[in-house]
Amino acid sequence: MSETYESRAYFTLNYRNLPDSLLLGENSNNQIEAKLRTSGFQFLYYKIFRSRVDIDVSQVTYQDGKYVLDEQVLIRQMDQQLSQNISLLDLDPNVLDVDLYKVDSKKIPIQANLNLQLQQNYILDGKVNISPDSVVVKGPKSEIDTIKVIKTSPVQLSNVSEDFSSDVSLLFPKGLDNSIFSVGRATVFGKVSKFSEKVFEVSVQVRNIPEGYQVKTFPNSVTILCKATIERLKEISASDFEVVADYGQLDGSESSKLFLEITESPLKVYDVKLEKRTVNFVLEQQ
Repeated sequence: MSETYESRAYFTLNYRNLPDSLLLGENSNNQIEAKLRTSGFQFLYYKIFRSRVDIDVSQVTYQDGKYVLDEQVLIRQMDQQLSQNISLLDLDPNVLDVDLYKVDSKKIPIQANLNLQLQQNYILDGKVNISPDSVVVKGPKSEIDTIKVIKTSPVQLSNVSEDFSSDVSLLFPKGLDNSIFSVGRATVFGKVSKFSEKVFEVSVQVRNIPEGYQVKTFPNSVTILCKATIERLKEISASDFEVVADYGQLDGSESSKLFLEITESPLKVYDVKLEKRTVNFVLEQQ
């Protein structure tokens, strides 16, 4: 076993350093045959322990419509991974065709497939968050152009009264055999707070009054029911709301009522609602 021999060994190929613009197809060679000169012990060692070599794909060249690694590049890469007392004599194949194809990349938003049922008197404080909020897909343009959104697997949360967080898998469309995605999972999370209600008395503002006239509404103020967290309600006042009656909506009709609309309301509230949708009015000449 200590004598020098010339013999052949098979190495499994591990493709590395793929350029960002290319993807590895399914038809690349997965092994290569090498003629080596070394001791019998080394042959035994490589047959048992060293049957895999890394191939640096970034060194491919494009020739006659194919991506190839020529013999000199292959020998240099393999020599760097063999022991010094091993001579690499020949390769079969001596030129390696690498099945690569050009790809585009696209950033796709992730959408939570969430069914959230909150406990009574609790609200979602803000929006449902997803981390990461998007996924990068690489593949043929014809495949990835059709993808608009990536959904998570279904998340069912019931009787929730506190902040939540769920780690879920992503659901990828079928038929994307030549595309890859940067992530396969995401975290869906949100803040939950207890809410309360508060009533605000807000004056009615009338717009589009005919020139030379004035409008008086009855009543001249209305109540708004606001739902928000207890902490947020402490920060809100009636001046944060605006209620408008548009005289122009009558458009010549003889109605004695004006419809009301909330045109301004504070941020970070769960719901705002007028307790009265219309007011009576009189039109008086100035």
